[in-house]
Amino acid sequence: MSHPLKPEAGPVTQVRAICLALPEATERIAWGEPTWRVRDKIFAQYDNNHHNAGRIAIWCKSTPEAQDMYVRAGPERYFVPPYVGHKGWIGVRLDVDVDWGAFEEIVTEAWRLTAPKRLLAPFDESRGEATAAGATRPARRRSPAAGSRRRRSPRS
Repeated sequence: MSHPLKPEAGPVTQVRAICLALPEATERIAWGEPTWRVRDKIFAQYDNNHHNAGRIAIWCKSTPEAQDMYVRAGPERYFVPPYVGHKGWIGVRLDVDVDWGAFEEIVTEAWRLTAPKRLLAPFDESRGEATAAGATRPARRRSPAAGSRRRRSPRS
């Protein structure tokens, strides 16, 4: 039996197929909408007229540079989503004529930015792409406190 809040028709069917085709991707309902995750980290979230915004869309993790490029190139298709837009996420409208090829690229990059490095190399190899460890992934910042938790070698 399907989840009562999970949309079963319309563009979410194609979105679901694209997201769940990625390695270790899972779907979970959060905030009343489907979200797609890799190892429990969200890379995409469905937006079914969230807070009466007047659109059906998906929000995808991205970089500020990619977000800017998409929004400037196609403001009728792409937007800066609330809550996560300041972190570079891209909103992709699904209630307009969707470019499913571009959509798949955006979702795949969202997955790549979220997936652990151990999943990236086999994924890239399966697609025949060159593997440069973390090539498209921005370096993670360590908190100042993280440095103080380093393991120390035992004293002799």
